[in-house]
Amino acid sequence: MASYQRSYLAGDLTAGLTVGIMLIPQGMAYALIAGLPPVYGLYTALIPQVIYAIFGSSRHLAIGPVAMDSLLVAASISTLASVGTQHYITLAILLAFIIGSIQVCMGLFQLGFLVNFLSKPVISGFTSAAALIIGLNQLKYLLGVYIPRDSNVLNILQSAVQQISNFNSLSIIIGLLGIAVIISLRRIHKMIPGALVVVVAGILVVHGLDLEHHGVSIVGDVPAGLPAFQVPSLHMTNIKDLLPAAFTIAFLSFMEAISIAKAVQAKHRTEYQLRPNQELLALGLGNIIGSFFGTYPATGGFSRTAVNEQSGAKTNLSSLVAAVVIALTLLFLTPLFYDLPKAILASIIMVAVFRLIDIRFPYYLWQTRKEDFLMLLVAFGVTLAIGIKEGIIISVVMSLMGMIYRSVKPHVAVLGFNEKDRIYRNTERYNNLIIRPEILIFRYDAELYFANSNHFAETVRQEALKKGSRLKCIILKANSIAHIDSTGYQVLEEIVEDFNSKGIKVLITNLIGPVRDFLERAGIDDLSADQLTFMDVQAAIDYFDKSIKSPSGTL
Repeated sequence: MASYQRSYLAGDLTAGLTVGIMLIPQGMAYALIAGLPPVYGLYTALIPQVIYAIFGSSRHLAIGPVAMDSLLVAASISTLASVGTQHYITLAILLAFIIGSIQVCMGLFQLGFLVNFLSKPVISGFTSAAALIIGLNQLKYLLGVYIPRDSNVLNILQSAVQQISNFNSLSIIIGLLGIAVIISLRRIHKMIPGALVVVVAGILVVHGLDLEHHGVSIVGDVPAGLPAFQVPSLHMTNIKDLLPAAFTIAFLSFMEAISIAKAVQAKHRTEYQLRPNQELLALGLGNIIGSFFGTYPATGGFSRTAVNEQSGAKTNLSSLVAAVVIALTLLFLTPLFYDLPKAILASIIMVAVFRLIDIRFPYYLWQTRKEDFLMLLVAFGVTLAIGIKEGIIISVVMSLMGMIYRSVKPHVAVLGFNEKDRIYRNTERYNNLIIRPEILIFRYDAELYFANSNHFAETVRQEALKKGSRLKCIILKANSIAHIDSTGYQVLEEIVEDFNSKGIKVLITNLIGPVRDFLERAGIDDLSADQLTFMDVQAAIDYFDKSIKSPSGTL
């Protein structure tokens, strides 16, 4: 605030009011996804947002309930307690406390980098499947029938078909009109609060025509007033039961928030810097403090953040303005939501989550990288057919396995001389290269460490065998080797000693400074300091040619 400029105020006020208005129907709708009464969505839209505004490093990230985390909360707690019971609500609040504690610890220990271990293909596959599950779980409100909450799409559709004779036509009409209006208003202008428009219209129609008595399900009483302070119920049995889900949601909610924050911050690089570890602390504190006021897990929302930025927000004051809007709603406006049809909330959720289904990215992967497309497809299929939690586990495992596989069996290249460009190129990618039969020029495109050292040794020996008895020199172009551990060093030493004993020189070029320093300290007996300092392949070849001409065969 010390450096706050008066010119920021108009943008912050406009953005805060807009986001606050958006949050009212969204918060109530997302609470339904989580299996909680709508008022808990408003609580979650209030407290964590205030805390993040104080501690967060992003000036645009809008914190509150989101569809994905809401579904994960429901999937995690519904196995431990019945939806709608006080015990269920208690567990949801405790889950927010545990998630916040995990995020704060991750921030304190500088673990923000862990978000990079989930690849885009598996995130896309998981998110698209989860969006379908979230959307289809709203069918019970849209159709006006009872459909058990489930994370298996086939079960949801089967239950819906079984209830076809009990469909409520009025609920269907209200829900479909809600979807149509939201989409139409967004196409007219993105700044029009379509969700708020359909909420107001839905309340007026239901109240005016007394549709509650015609089978249209409504929200009913929404408790008025700000959330009361209450310490979360910290029973060890409950904590133990929630811990696996808490780690998963803590990780994914941070990934979601930081991805959104980075995307927006890219447009404002000169204005502020995004600090991932500070983001963890801010999100964690928001969830911890929020849990003392009845909130369930919160994180950054994509649509709200985009609207916040587009509305002209300059600082986190916009988040405080949005929080004031929510507070005023809780204090004075909750009676107005009594006649809000749940079909309208379902329409808001469906429009929001179906936008998460990405069709273009899988098509792009199919055209460019089939293995990444397969990873996306597996993450999508497992999440859709088995469940959200299983999809998360498979997604994380697949990301890690893909990373490990690429590092264990990285790209390698045998090089030849391109006379036109005067540089050495991959013999598999370029034709008409000059390849000397007595020299093997080899490039290894990865760190050399314990997991791939055997692959490195086998590949070098295989390429040497292809050269046969004519081979006199192996040149390792090491510009792609950013690190060598002790295992990699020992393997490299064995290769040098093995080939030197056969009269084949091993020379290393293009070493980066830290790797060269390490090899010089380690001291490979059969590799002199001169043989580690070649700046390029041509220098190593010149050295070899001179050694051949020397009477002793060495220099």
